[in-house]
Amino acid sequence: MSRPDERAAWADEALDAGHGCRLLAKMANAEIVQKSLLHDDGEHYALAAWCVMPTHVHVLIEQRFETPLADIVQTWKSATAHVINKRENRKGRLWRREYFERFMRSEEQLSNTVTYIENNPVAARLCERPEDWRFSSASWRRMER
Repeated sequence: MSRPDERAAWADEALDAGHGCRLLAKMANAEIVQKSLLHDDGEHYALAAWCVMPTHVHVLIEQRFETPLADIVQTWKSATAHVINKRENRKGRLWRREYFERFMRSEEQLSNTVTYIENNPVAARLCERPEDWRFSSASWRRMER
């Protein structure tokens, strides 16, 4: 049986290669997900980094106010699935039930994770620079300047 980190690495590789449903490749759907992530930022969590890819999403948050991570993720999944399914005239589950989580144990790990998330579109050859990817914290920071 594989360890959780091995499964997460395998999943990342498969998703970065473009395997899976590509509903988030549509700009309107990616925008729905990004708006959902930003909606409760500063209320139930603080967004540190995010990236909405064509087949998956990476999010790094600091939890606040004792809201369980499972509740936060469920809110994102439920809200976005409802809107995207309606928009796409489809039914059924949009997201997988599980998600991968990691606890940040140092500033170095936090920094490396932000870099990994924001470089995901570059690694997948979707853009040349992290800030060129519209649905990410790298792009968001560039727009705020």
